[in-house]
Amino acid sequence: MDRSEQGLLRTDPVPEEGEDVAATIGATETLSEEEREELRRELAKVEEEIQTLSQVLAAKEKHLAEIKRKLGINSLQELKQNIAKGWQDVTATSAYKKTSETLSQAGQKASAAFSSVGSVITKKLEDVKNSPTFKSFEEKVENLKSKVGGNKSAGGDFGEVLNSTASASATTTEPLPEQTQESL
Repeated sequence: MDRSEQGLLRTDPVPEEGEDVAATIGATETLSEEEREELRRELAKVEEEIQTLSQVLAAKEKHLAEIKRKLGINSLQELKQNIAKGWQDVTATSAYKKTSETLSQAGQKASAAFSSVGSVITKKLEDVKNSPTFKSFEEKVENLKSKVGGNKSAGGDFGEVLNSTASASATTTEPLPEQTQESL
């Protein structure tokens, strides 16, 4: 193989995350043996510092757990505090405030719409009650009541007539066989 083919087949190490690719490409070719040795020592030192920091962090976490245990803070209380803090953070966002305002306005509009529908229905029922057809029906019911009720007064409003008719039908038992045949 000639020299140009060796350059094509050579594999360079893949740069680590955050490493500058351009700096890595030519760095291994231009480093002297002394520079490489210095970098190896620095690498060992950094790895040792990382290990020391990991040990310190583990010791601090253990100390934190001990303090929490002494204070009576358990996982459930921490979870509650985290949820409360999270909810507080959410409610402080502008998106939450805008959504809350929009829903409030929608609720007010829906309430107003239901109120107007209720008043329209009430007005229509009053119109029906005051219509000549309903008055005629009411008179027929009152006449029927006076015939069924005997000497009872024929006065009273439609609600009283319906109540008395309902109570009369509730107290009626099964008709006798001779009454059934007479009505046929």
